[in-house]
Amino acid sequence: MKKEYIYAIISVLLWSTTATVTKLLLKNLDSMQILLLGSLFAVIFLFIINSINGNLKEIKQYKIKDYFKIFIIGILGTFLYNIFLYLGINTMQASQAFIINYLWPIMTVIFACIILKEKITIRKIIAIIISFIGVIIVCSNTNLFNIEKSSIIGTIYCILAATSYGLFSVLNKKQNYNKFTSMMLYYLTAFCISLLYVLLTKRMFIPDTNQILGLLWIGVFTSAIAFTSWAIALEKGNTARISNIAYITPFISLIWTRIILKEKLSKYSIIGLIIIIIGILIQMKNKKY
Repeated sequence: MKKEYIYAIISVLLWSTTATVTKLLLKNLDSMQILLLGSLFAVIFLFIINSINGNLKEIKQYKIKDYFKIFIIGILGTFLYNIFLYLGINTMQASQAFIINYLWPIMTVIFACIILKEKITIRKIIAIIISFIGVIIVCSNTNLFNIEKSSIIGTIYCILAATSYGLFSVLNKKQNYNKFTSMMLYYLTAFCISLLYVLLTKRMFIPDTNQILGLLWIGVFTSAIAFTSWAIALEKGNTARISNIAYITPFISLIWTRIILKEKLSKYSIIGLIIIIIGILIQMKNKKY
């Protein structure tokens, strides 16, 4: 197996644990507390990686406007995205939340048309409609014609998460900053905002051993390492082929939530996920990279 596929698979396996680990942490911590330490651990790890690679010198070359752009993009991609995703996971089944979160590729297409002026085609419109039908089916859980209020609220959070990450992806692509240094600064943004919130609301806490392990996993493995591994995979391999591997993630996530959280695998969740992936693949067909 080629190295780029190994790196991509490592990322997918790590990302697939996000919903399960977050759900476990949410039993005793709130979303902002998880983001606080998770971001801190991600920053520390990425700082080490950038130090080894000699990338830190690039930060000195950034101007004030660059730091402002990075701050805004960081709010979208690491702060709002994670907060909305955590809230969604806390409100509904972790498996459902993670599936709906995979609307972000479709959101990326929408914002690419708006911001990057990419052409809006019939195929893209059909893909968007199909994916949103998939979301409706997922949030119905057990009854397609009687969606619970908690599912609606959770779905809104997850759609906001996907929207935030879609916008983040497009703006990040447009600015084209060094992927390693910028990601470190993005997580630093999330850490600073969450720290300010925790201090102002007097929600400081001392995590126990299990919580520290979970937060380390969220910050270092599912964030920093997964991102680094994915960046290397994209750099070494064909972007289109590597990107398709990411759509395995929610399927593996279903296995983790079933085994560890004992969540029932609803047929609507599986059907909805398949429909969402079909929508994504439709808009990717014949796309040139």
